[in-house]
Amino acid sequence: MSLSGKRVAQIEIKSEGDVFHELWKGNPHQVPSLTPTTIQKCQTHDGEVGTVGSVLFWNYFHDGKDCVAKTLIKDINEDKKSVTFEILEGDLLKLYKTFVIHVHVDKHGINHMVTWTVEYEKLNTNVPDPDSLMDFYKMVTKDIETHHLQS
Repeated sequence: MSLSGKRVAQIEIKSEGDVFHELWKGNPHQVPSLTPTTIQKCQTHDGEVGTVGSVLFWNYFHDGKDCVAKTLIKDINEDKKSVTFEILEGDLLKLYKTFVIHVHVDKHGINHMVTWTVEYEKLNTNVPDPDSLMDFYKMVTKDIETHHLQS
């Protein structure tokens, strides 16, 4: 059994893909107001939001408990409409040695697809794959889409 893995979740959205990308890239502090049942807070810990190297601190609710994460914005790719976050500290590192999250938006005509990809290395073979987290990202995406469609 491998300790390293990768999970992918794709969600088709009706709202503008560019708006979704801009939210994660430059305005992540607005995410909690769009999806308060899953993400309660996002604060800039270091650097300037919207730039590679900035560090964000998140409070979120996952698997029935309050959790925290400190993330580094590792990459922003405007051409691919993607943002990459690396977990530096927090609850996920109790289970995983490394945890990297990519959020990517594809635009094809009127169809827009949000793809969440996580790459991880478990601390040991007893650690589950992060499937419930993929469900979490789907829920966050749908909450944000619902908000944008109502606006």
